Amino acid sequence: MKTKAELQPIIDKIASENSPVGMDAVYVHALILDKLEQLESRLSALENSCSGESDQTE
Repeated sequence: MKTKAELQPIIDKIASENSPVGMDAVYVHALILDKLEQLESRLSALENSCSGESDQTE
């Protein structure tokens, strides 16, 4: 697990003085959703690559 110091650049990016919890929740959720979409795309590409390899070995 990363330390708080390692995560500080991200913390600084999402921090919000206007929020009672100290972060812009909508922005944070948008970042998470964007990263999940990227991961889903990469996973699909890997799955397609692996299924193509298994077809060739049969």
